[in-house]
Amino acid sequence: MRRFIFPLATLPIMAGLSMQLRAADFDNTPLESFDLTRYLGKWYEIARFDHPFERGLSQVSAEYILQEDNKIKVINKGVKNGKVKTAIGKAYRPEAEDEPALIKVSFFLFFYSDYRILWIDPDYQMVLVGSSSKNYLWILSRNPKIEKADLEHILSIANSKGYESSKLIFN
Repeated sequence: MRRFIFPLATLPIMAGLSMQLRAADFDNTPLESFDLTRYLGKWYEIARFDHPFERGLSQVSAEYILQEDNKIKVINKGVKNGKVKTAIGKAYRPEAEDEPALIKVSFFLFFYSDYRILWIDPDYQMVLVGSSSKNYLWILSRNPKIEKADLEHILSIANSKGYESSKLIFN
């Protein structure tokens, strides 16, 4: 299988690896309480902002697997032109005590980007994920489809944080 890089949870390398964009008009603060163990496993992408590394993909999923060294293996899959594309990445939590919902993810060498858990439901079935930039947002679920009321709730959270949910592309 050919490897294809489309890092679901990373910023494009060229977009500024060292940039930590924070604007007064949006809130990308990670949750203060987060249980990584409950988060591990498979998630389905419900919606995302458009970006080059996922353009044209459908049926996107991400799986998070805790390794013996406490690092996280990330397996992203999606379908493009009828073929399954896979990207294998790595992740870690730089400040597990202070910022448990901030994860650094890499799909290319040592270039890591922020993966910020902005909201998660109490049962760890749906999540809103952002990054260090206002230009990246994902809605993920344990199931490939979610109820309309749940989606509307998540969209209202995204909007309240200053994200333009009208830009979301739905899977």
